[in-house]
Amino acid sequence: MGYNRSLSKNRRQDLSCAIRWYQPPDRMKNASEGLLTKAMKGLVTKTMKRSIFHLLLSVVAYLAVGPTLCLSATPDKPNIIYILADDLGYGDLSCYGQKRFQTPNIDRLANEGIRFTDHYAGCTVCAPSRASLMVGMHVGHCLVRGNYETGEHGFGGELPLKPSSVTIADVLKKAGYRTGIFGKWGMGMDGTTGEPNKQGFDYAYGFLNQAHAHHYYPEYIFRNGKKEAIPENAGGKRNVYISDRITDEGLKFIDRNHDQPFFVYWAMVAPHAELLVPEDSLEEFLGRWPETPFIKDGSGGQASGSLGVYASQPAPRAAYAAMITRMDRDIGRILSKLEETGLDKNTIVLFSSDNGPELIGGGDPKFFNSSGGLTGYKRDLYEGGIRVPLVARWPGKIPAGTVTNIPSAFWDILPTCADLADVESPQGIDGISLLPTLRGNTQQDNDRFLYWEFHERSFTEQAARRGRWKAIRHSPRQALELYDLEADISEKTNLAKAKPEIVAEFQEYLKTARTPSDIWPLAYRESKEKPAN
Repeated sequence: MGYNRSLSKNRRQDLSCAIRWYQPPDRMKNASEGLLTKAMKGLVTKTMKRSIFHLLLSVVAYLAVGPTLCLSATPDKPNIIYILADDLGYGDLSCYGQKRFQTPNIDRLANEGIRFTDHYAGCTVCAPSRASLMVGMHVGHCLVRGNYETGEHGFGGELPLKPSSVTIADVLKKAGYRTGIFGKWGMGMDGTTGEPNKQGFDYAYGFLNQAHAHHYYPEYIFRNGKKEAIPENAGGKRNVYISDRITDEGLKFIDRNHDQPFFVYWAMVAPHAELLVPEDSLEEFLGRWPETPFIKDGSGGQASGSLGVYASQPAPRAAYAAMITRMDRDIGRILSKLEETGLDKNTIVLFSSDNGPELIGGGDPKFFNSSGGLTGYKRDLYEGGIRVPLVARWPGKIPAGTVTNIPSAFWDILPTCADLADVESPQGIDGISLLPTLRGNTQQDNDRFLYWEFHERSFTEQAARRGRWKAIRHSPRQALELYDLEADISEKTNLAKAKPEIVAEFQEYLKTARTPSDIWPLAYRESKEKPAN
């Protein structure tokens, strides 16, 4: 039996489509270039009999269901997985200098891809940082500019995104991607305009209230906007560790959607306090270091009530290390899934953190050098509060072992994803595509301003970076501090008096860096201060 060499062009296209539909995504190219070529030439060997038999079955199935299947199986666009840790410091990964524990799977992402040394979170606390990531704007242009703890949905309910918001998921969904979020959302409760299923996500599993996400053995979770009980944790029991469940659910999503491009936003909840982890991870670190127990007494959170108090932990240092290494293990599971399903080479995996390391709930960032030698922690606009890791791996596309010091920020991720999907970014965003850097090419716009503001003290703090220079002011009428990050990454020497011309450039920029906000107005540290604009 042989194939007719005189097949029409349309029939050859139909046959090609059938082969692509039959083959798993990672073998599409080989099938279309190898098996189809031999079929067209009528080359039949003993070793091909089984392949031809299955091929003919595929042709029959294709002819029965029609040509539309070919469209959903085209592997032209890469799958995108963005993994975000919660309160992980710049120095909390071994590929960024951590010495007390190792993160081999995240290190693998860096070793087989690219590591950014000068990447920044959207803000120094959770909700505004994540909003900046989702909509591609710096916090001075975002609707969400702080943790909205006084909102109608209570502590952790947060200000919801609006129907007019355009998220990464919106952009990629229009490009033909299946979109899923797994983990912590924090930009809209159930029933609001901000819940993830109304913001471009086809599937959502995790925490909507970000204070609820402080707890690792919750009694309920949300699936596609509906509350779902976890009976194994009822009555204070600790049987289902939610970080494990979040990883499980994301892996199931990949299994269900591996035949078309997908975007997974894996918003991990570790290592945010409370500091709890299963015994099989904790035991590796117990007794390794001196410990000061953390006792639950109402002072571990920012508000009263169950959502604002972290659980006691007799060994907080061991728990912190175990939480990060367990998360690293989960990332290993993700990489294994990509290899098992043949999606490894057509998937870009990015990993970052939403802000600097936490001080409360038993956290000890000084002991672990979690800021990596930078000044400050979470809730600071110094580098330790906003500079975060970013590593990315895309086999065959991102040169392995690359390190870049290009300044970049969360608002660059949306246009980067749009570029990866070959679609236009929304108008009016602040970010730029980092795809040239990812591919080892020259990156444009390296001299742009980056901007942050923070509102959770009794005054507004602002910071900006341009090139090597970083400016901070702790209230709108106070003098700017100026640092040369190339020579002074720890921001120890204020050069404002020595560089008045550079200070003047930053002062001029800050006049127009933000848009007014009724919810987040500029607040002044001293009563004599007046608005700057």
